Amino acid sequence: MSVPDWLEPLLAATEDLAGEALARFTPPTDGGRRSAVLILFGEDVHGPDVLLIQRASDMRSHAGQPAFPGGAEDDDEGAVAAALREGQEETGLDPAGVEVIRSLPEVWLPPSGFVVTPVLAWWERPSPVSAMDPAEVSEVHRVPLSELTDPQNRVSVRHPSGYIGPGFTVRGMLVWGFTALLLDRILALAGWERTWDDGRIVDIGWTG
Repeated sequence: MSVPDWLEPLLAATEDLAGEALARFTPPTDGGRRSAVLILFGEDVHGPDVLLIQRASDMRSHAGQPAFPGGAEDDDEGAVAAALREGQEETGLDPAGVEVIRSLPEVWLPPSGFVVTPVLAWWERPSPVSAMDPAEVSEVHRVPLSELTDPQNRVSVRHPSGYIGPGFTVRGMLVWGFTALLLDRILALAGWERTWDDGRIVDIGWTG
């Protein structure tokens, strides 16, 4: 597999990654609805980037939240196939140009009961992307890693429950929750993270 040099540290850090190194909650021994997200890294004139979407503001769950492309697996469908299918359905990307690197350890989301497999991939031959279904996705962004690692774009997000987690303010979006947790861990694992002020707190209301 051929990937750019800047992506090599992440490949090395995730080769034998334990679930506990990626998220607080590992899946239960049984139960949970299986799903997958596509963590797709690319590169253009702005440098290395990652693909994010913003969900439509009137969705029943996770309304208006930035996220990785992804969703529930269909019957007899594995995580990789689900991640690529959802990526195509949500953004219009051509899966033929995507080189899947590996599936990361499963993460359990207790509030929704989903067992999520993050699928790490390299966008070898980028294709045009946009919001394919406005009822589900309002925006699609290729977010430069330089913006995600900029300390001025890092915040801590406080939920009404009292939970405080990492957040990013990029492209007019506040990235928080599960997506921000994964981004935070990936930046740290790859050695891309820059020192930032985790005392900058943004309060957020519950959006489902």
